[in-house]
Amino acid sequence: MLKLTIDNKAVEVPPGTSVWQAAKAAGIDIPTMCYFEGSEHFTSCMVCLVKDGASGKLYASCSTPAEEGQVVVTNDQETHEARVAALELLLSEHVGDCEAPCQLVCPAHMNIPLMNRLIAAGDFAGALKVVKRDIAIPTILGQICPAPCEAGCRRKQVDEAVSICLLKRITGEEDLNCETPYWPEIAAPTGKRVAVIGSGPAGLSAAWYLQLGGHQVTIFEKDGRAGGDLLKIAGDVLSGEMMEKEIAYILSSGIEILYRKEVDETSFAKIVEEYDAVVVAVGTLKEGIPSFGLTRGAQGIVVEKQSFLTTTPKVFAIGNALRSSKLAVRSAGQGKEVAAVITDFLKTGSVKPYQERFSSKFGKLADIEFEQYLKDAEPTARQQSGREGFSREVAMVEAKRCMHCDCRNPESCLLRELSDRYQVSQRRFSSPDRKMVEKLIHREGIVYEPNKCIKCGICVRLTKQHGEEFGFTFIGRGFDVKVGVPFNETVQKGLSKTAAMVAKNCPTGALAMFREEEQM
Repeated sequence: MLKLTIDNKAVEVPPGTSVWQAAKAAGIDIPTMCYFEGSEHFTSCMVCLVKDGASGKLYASCSTPAEEGQVVVTNDQETHEARVAALELLLSEHVGDCEAPCQLVCPAHMNIPLMNRLIAAGDFAGALKVVKRDIAIPTILGQICPAPCEAGCRRKQVDEAVSICLLKRITGEEDLNCETPYWPEIAAPTGKRVAVIGSGPAGLSAAWYLQLGGHQVTIFEKDGRAGGDLLKIAGDVLSGEMMEKEIAYILSSGIEILYRKEVDETSFAKIVEEYDAVVVAVGTLKEGIPSFGLTRGAQGIVVEKQSFLTTTPKVFAIGNALRSSKLAVRSAGQGKEVAAVITDFLKTGSVKPYQERFSSKFGKLADIEFEQYLKDAEPTARQQSGREGFSREVAMVEAKRCMHCDCRNPESCLLRELSDRYQVSQRRFSSPDRKMVEKLIHREGIVYEPNKCIKCGICVRLTKQHGEEFGFTFIGRGFDVKVGVPFNETVQKGLSKTAAMVAKNCPTGALAMFREEEQM
């Protein structure tokens, strides 16, 4: 056995073990993107850099064998900075959006392309699950939202935007009209109590996600019905019947609501004392609406950016109480976000900002690139709808117009996960001239986007190991090298047996399941 030291920890491993494997055996995490268990070493990503404790030199841990007496440093400032630089170099040539522009501009940050793919496949129940991750009231918002997401839709630059709001609406209506509506998993009771003041879009959303988090929520509503400002437009642009159904559904999660409970500064102080956290969602602070002694600015209650914490400990404020807006989806999105902040606060005792994940962006499409995205979309014109919204059949046709500008592998992409962990900048080594978007569709399994590839060689090794006739290989030399199928053959020819396997093991979204919804 070889004896070495990793981060001041004595480690013993058999000869032939790499430094990366030795660290893993000792419970020490070293990131890597090109290492693949059971295959030959292929050092390319340089994310696994560690330092020789004696010489101070950096080297790749995945391909360096462990040696007797070796001293390895994996977690100092220099190794951290080296990994950041390695990731930023990989990102400098990465042409792909983690999230589609429509999702980025949606105030609730909903995964719109995935919803569209599920609707296009006729899986309305699956689409609802996607919507409910971020939007508690899709039926209501599907009727009243001015659709800022559609302004970001790239299909708009071809003809007209996809009717995202109506597609979201039908997922909610389908669910509310069925005998057994979908219920997300509710966490085990935490024993914590949260008060929500107000039952408009912000209050209802916060209450819903907090209740799903295992906390007991009590809503204090000054009127005799829940809905806040929604009640003013019910029967006009908003179906009163569907609004009542959706609100009843949310409350049936176990939320307690106390009607005709006018909260003043005295009763507010008592609520703060009795509950573990309080959410103020009272709507626009017009004359006569109290702010409960909370600090007010020119537009509304003052809160910490991204955490919604007011100047009073454990009291948060969201929605129009911060700034008057006609975007109910903005208030609903803040309800989801404050629920996540409060859940973490009740668990850890400290308030931290709501953090969005790292998201790669490459900017506007050149005219020639739309052709690549249209490979994945139907050429149909935008479907028209009356007050009643879409039928299932029309919704499926409309959903197929989506160009799927997102990454098909956004949740398990290792490049994204590490970029998030190391808080990298995509612009540090970026060039003004980027490579053009290219999509190669393998209809039996995957979509291949060569310019998302980091040249880790995993697909090359896998197709070789499993005897693909053509497989994937490295084409070209130097900076111009790329991964593709030799002899200009198609992706179908290259991945006749291993399509699902290579997609599953690709550390980015370069090779991804064509229909990732089948993996949900």
